[in-house]
Amino acid sequence: VLKKKGYSLGDTLGEGSYGKVKAAYSHRLKCKVAIKIIDKKKISRNVLEKFLPREMEALMRLHHPSIIETYEIFETSTGKVYIVMELGEKGSLLNYLTSQGAMEESIARSKFQQLASAIKHCHDLDFAHRDLKCDNILLDNDLNFKLSDFGFSKPLARDGNGKTILSSTFCGSLAYSAPELLEHIPCDPRISDMWSLGIILYAMLFASQPFDSSNVREMLHVQKQQKIPFIKSKNLSAECKNLIAHLLHPDVSQRLCIDEVLRHPWL
Repeated sequence: VLKKKGYSLGDTLGEGSYGKVKAAYSHRLKCKVAIKIIDKKKISRNVLEKFLPREMEALMRLHHPSIIETYEIFETSTGKVYIVMELGEKGSLLNYLTSQGAMEESIARSKFQQLASAIKHCHDLDFAHRDLKCDNILLDNDLNFKLSDFGFSKPLARDGNGKTILSSTFCGSLAYSAPELLEHIPCDPRISDMWSLGIILYAMLFASQPFDSSNVREMLHVQKQQKIPFIKSKNLSAECKNLIAHLLHPDVSQRLCIDEVLRHPWL
């Protein structure tokens, strides 16, 4: 099927939220691509009926320089779905931080700006990503950030008055999860994305996590105390610390939304 469509398949790059991701070469586009392969017969009914259609909708609607571009989606008669996407040539932000270590504040600022503008695009179109983490941010050859994996994304529902209907579904990774998600308190999923964004920014600057996720009850307790472990030897600017503190605010009414982040003095 892929040969007929003009693709030569390469190595497996990893597993997405569901489905394998392989490298390939597109003879039509004359470039390397990534292909996510989902076997409908092997995924749960929940994924098939809920998550997969949402991911498809997100990929069709979200187009932004800092979001991985989707080139083509097709399905075979045997129930395999192929999603052909832009390739993050330099791998994930997680791999980068593991191999290269923390970023200088000035570099982190410009990269974070790319990520924040991608999230603004999602939130403005009423999409919450719900699985923001360093593994899901890919880097191109010039180390530009590209947001990927919309497997848990959700278009927001609104009531008759246009107000966002709150969600209490937990998805994503513990280390990046906001306190309200851990406590199953219904919330606007976009505000929980903002917490994850704070964790990512911290990871970019320290190449580590601010909270230990091995004990959820203990982590929740520490999150609510608003004690963020800023390592003294890293001389972060006051503005940068302020932004992280306002992203990692346990009170959703005090946490910054994406427009406030983009207006923040640090950026």
